[in-house]
Amino acid sequence: MDSLATARRDLPQYLTRAEAVILPRPLSEKAEPASLPPEVKLRVGVDLGTAYLVLVVTDESGTPLAGEWQFAQVVRDGVVLDYVGAIDLLRSMKQRIERRIGRELTHAASGYSPGVSSAEVRATAHVVEGAGMNCSGLIDEPSAANNVLRLREGAIVDVGGGTTGIAVLHDGEVIYTADEATGGTHFSLVIAGSLGISFEEAEALKTTPDEQPRLLPLVSPVMEKVASITERHIRGKDVNLITMVGGSSAFLGMADVVQNYIGVPTQVVSHPVFVTPLGLALHDPPQ
Repeated sequence: MDSLATARRDLPQYLTRAEAVILPRPLSEKAEPASLPPEVKLRVGVDLGTAYLVLVVTDESGTPLAGEWQFAQVVRDGVVLDYVGAIDLLRSMKQRIERRIGRELTHAASGYSPGVSSAEVRATAHVVEGAGMNCSGLIDEPSAANNVLRLREGAIVDVGGGTTGIAVLHDGEVIYTADEATGGTHFSLVIAGSLGISFEEAEALKTTPDEQPRLLPLVSPVMEKVASITERHIRGKDVNLITMVGGSSAFLGMADVVQNYIGVPTQVVSHPVFVTPLGLALHDPPQ
């Protein structure tokens, strides 16, 4: 536990390192190899998101070593829709990272949206195993985020591609989880419909900081829906701080909209898109 705390003493620096090793596109086949010695024990996390599939590798202490994320529409609202496609994408990502670090990835932990059926949880494990890794563990995504954040009290709100997951914390333990449909995909759908552009073009606009001020009026109703979901699930649970993670949390004004709607102080951590994948890796026993 001490080594994990030390690795994340400076959370912004930790997440900045994650940004450096988890590239925003598939690793180039010509990427310079950086072989890891066999004595370095690895943790591996797989995040099957609605919009992005993320594979991340850390050392035993949780320091990010390598990773990749890729746009993928193989999951919707926590449900694996394209089982074969998910396996193929994950296997390709695994192989590219293995070539980069000179090590085989034999195990990984993954996660699921709170509230999905046990069959869908098992499907997530089957994707990991179908790609050639033993699924060492499964954890709900907001709880995974707290593996990184180490919050004692409050609520974690994980705004993913298709759903918003909520975990309420008391004395460092997750005492309540919930999940409802509404996330970054809904941002993109609203932008695409309002501007008469394709979904893919809307995705690109959404993640461009210079475009976000003009898009904010369009997506504010979706932000308010996220806020209303959060408010309903934390009502009566003595939450005095909301911490937001997930890629959509980084959109301009997200924390302000949620805070103004609920009346509870709200913060967004730096590089929020990487928090849950790293938390999944920390759920994987080092080997």
